This record gives sequence, structure tokens and C-alpha cells, in this order.
Amino acid sequence: MQQENFVPTTNSVMDIYAESKIPGQIKRYRDLFQEFKTIYGFDPEFVARSPGRVNIIGEHIDYAGFPVLPMAVDRDCLIAVATTKLDSKVRLANVNPKFTRAEFSFVDKERIVDIDDTVHEWTNYFKAGYKGMLESLKLDAPVGMFCLMDGSVPSGAGMSSSSALVCTSSIATMIANKKCLSKNDIVQIAIASERYVGTNGGGMDQTASIMSHADAATFIEFHPKFITTPVHFPATLPAISFVVANTMVVADKVVSAPVCYNLRVVETKVAAMILANKLGLLSERPQTLKEVMDLFFAGSEEPKYATVTERWIFRLGRMLELVEQFITQHDGYSLAEMAEAAGLSEDEIHARFMSKYPVRADVFHIYARAIHVYSEALRVVQFRDVCERNQDTVEDSQVVLHQLGRLMNESQVSCRDNYHCSCKELDDLTLICRKAGAYGSRLTGAGWGGCTVSMVPEDQEQEFIQRVKDEYFRPRFPDYTEEQLSNVIFSSRPSSGAFIYRKRTAINPYGG
Repeated sequence: MQQENFVPTTNSVMDIYAESKIPGQIKRYRDLFQEFKTIYGFDPEFVARSPGRVNIIGEHIDYAGFPVLPMAVDRDCLIAVATTKLDSKVRLANVNPKFTRAEFSFVDKERIVDIDDTVHEWTNYFKAGYKGMLESLKLDAPVGMFCLMDGSVPSGAGMSSSSALVCTSSIATMIANKKCLSKNDIVQIAIASERYVGTNGGGMDQTASIMSHADAATFIEFHPKFITTPVHFPATLPAISFVVANTMVVADKVVSAPVCYNLRVVETKVAAMILANKLGLLSERPQTLKEVMDLFFAGSEEPKYATVTERWIFRLGRMLELVEQFITQHDGYSLAEMAEAAGLSEDEIHARFMSKYPVRADVFHIYARAIHVYSEALRVVQFRDVCERNQDTVEDSQVVLHQLGRLMNESQVSCRDNYHCSCKELDDLTLICRKAGAYGSRLTGAGWGGCTVSMVPEDQEQEFIQRVKDEYFRPRFPDYTEEQLSNVIFSSRPSSGAFIYRKRTAINPYGG
């Protein structure tokens, strides 16, 4: 297996971070080592590192089977680790004093460690990665671990701080026990591990955290098989920078799920059933709009494509035409109308789509959801296409930058008008960001609050951030300090994914 398939190891932070971040990161790592020695009395043997992520474009389409385009950010989770063979106990500490220290012991090969997912403690996310990795490694007696965490991914900001911690814990446990799994294996372990804390995600967060490349987004395909492709940004002048800004609106997912997230999942799945019924594909039992597209083209003649991207663009354009042709009630469907269009009974609709998770609606917006999914998937592919066609020095940078920005802006419009997952604060903030100089600005994450991501010229990012602070944050949060504001709006270039950092010498009296 090629070396690039494994988490890389380095003894220089220059291999991990952008040049502008190096001085701050050198100090951060030195402080982490010093704090570790203060707590435990000896140096760590290594540091496991996994970043947070932001989704540049491709919202609410992964569970419909379509690719997304996230990038890792330079905000990350670090876990410094030393090991001992004298026991199998794990000692956990955090550089942030508000997070309490903890200890737990390996139980046995079957249970590994108990996790109470009803208690929201940071240590549960470490335990989740630890449990998942040891389940995979099938060890009878793992080593004991001394751990100190430093996290810079803002929590609750939609940047996957929890996934970054689970990924880092998985890697730390693997390296501590002197094992070496591929990055793809670690991703699958981390995805499964998060279910121990009650999260059942689609895998984008863990994939971006582990697999990302510096200066590139990651085109992630889920169906029919899992594939990741680095997508490097065009060589524009000025270079591209991304700024993440948090609206500070937090949706209550438990309360809103029946009319927000869960409902959207059901509407996209029913849209797939309606299209399958109209196209004579119902017997194939497709589950997603992506599967409907694949089945439709499996029996159709297609033009010869010069590139894979060209095929994506043609197929998605055709599916949008079929939505217009066959999903005709633009204002929505009642339950009875939806069942009839899908060729199912109302009881079958309930049993297939509404029995597992609560859903509440009188009108189901099937047309709008299908239009969003296919058009958003098309925008993801077009964004990739613009990037790949402009890898060398760009003659007209402004044209390329405006093309990418337009796709991001169109994504925000569709999220607002077709998927109804925006909110007033997201609309206001994206508008302010565009007026402040962003080529494109859109919500990122599930929506209904959370963060925006904006594409801005690198040489203007500080001026841009200041304007957004003045126009959005200071009027709404006048008591926020500069330090607080630095955690709700900040810039990031695409970062490298997971890394293992080792100093050239590390002495542990317990014996690693």
C-alpha cells in the first residue's frame, strides 16, 4: 500500500500548517509539551492531530447519495500521549481548565470501555474513538495512556469539533499500541465510533478530518463506492482565502428535527420514489435520488464524455429536466397525493419513511427538495470543474473567482428558497459578507443557524473580517471581547488532514 494512504508522521509543524500560522503553532506545541510535563512529570512520546472542517459547497445532498466538497481548516484537535506497559489505564487532561480531568480503565476485549451517551462530557468523545479503534485492533491488553488535549476548533459552530476529537482519539490509540492502519480504515472506524455518543452521521466530517490535503478541498463520493479526490484551488492572483463566521444562532435539533432535518430526509427519499415510479424503476427499489439517476442512465444511451466531470454535468442536467417533467405540484403534496405519485399506499409511506424518526408536516415540498438536491450536486461538480480547469497561472483571475463565488451564492439561494434551511441571521450575514468583498458566501453545515463560509481575496481578508465584525457582530454582541470575536469569525486556507507529530527525543520513565 502506498505511503500516502497512511497518516503521515513529522517532527516539524511546518509540514502541517500554512507558513503564516507557524510561529503561533510552534508556541502552541511547546506549551502543550510543557503542560504535559507539568501534569505527568515526563514528556509525551507523540502528538496526534486531526482538524475540523467546513463544507465549501454541497449542502444536504450527502444523504441523497451525492458528492460534497469540504475542506479541513487549520483549527484542530491535538492529543499529546505517553504510554506505559504497567497498566491499561487511560488518564485524560485538557489544557482548558473548564474541562475536568478523568481516568478510565480498559474493561475487557468485548466491552473495552463503558460510555454513557446520556451524559454530555468531552471525555465521551475520546472514549468513543478509543473504543472503536480497540474493537478494530482486537487487542487483549492495550497499553496505558497519559493524554493531554488542546482543541482550537470552536465547539457548537458546525465545524465538527466532536468528529475531530473522535478522529484524534482513534489515531492516538492506534499509535500508542504501535499499530498502523490506512487512513481509509481510520475514517470508517471514526464514523462507527461516533455512534457510541449518539451521532449517526454520513461520514463527511471524519473523511475531511483524516483525508484532506493542504491547499485542497476533498471531493467525497459515497455511492456506489466511497472515493475521495483532492481538488486544488486555482492559481489566482490574489489567492483564495475562506472566512468562517458563526451567526451565533443555535437550533434546538430535538425540537426542530420533525419539521426540519428529519422532514427533509423523508422528502428527498419520497422524491426518489416518485421519480422511480414515473420512470418505471420502482421494482429496482432505489433509496436515494442518486440511485434513481444511476438506474436511469444504466438503460440510456449517453454522449461520449471527455472527462468524468462532463458526465456528471450532463446527467445532473438531465435529472433536473425529469424533475420538471414528473414532479408537477410545485406548491407541495399532501400525504395522500404523495403516496399516489409514488405508487404506494399511505401506510407504506409511513412504514418506509416515517416510522423510525418523527416527522410532522401537512404539505410535503417534494419538487423543491428534488430541485435543490440535483442542482446542488451540479454546483459541486461545476465548482470542481472550474478548479481543475484553472490549475496553472490564471490569465483572468477575476473571471474564475466570480465563477466560483457565483456557485456559492446560488447554493445559498437554493438552501434558502428550495430547501428552506436558512434563517434570517444566515441571510443577513451572507449579504453583509458579499457587500464586504466576498466573491461568494453561503451557509455551511445543516443550516437553521450555525456558520457561513465566504470566499474572499487573501490580500483583503483582514479588512473583510473587520467590516463583518463591525456590521454583523458588534451591533448584536456589543460586549464581546476581541478574543471572543476571534472564535466566531476567522480565516482559514485549506489545511492538511490528520498528522502524527514526534519530537526527535522523548523520555518516558514509564517505558513506552
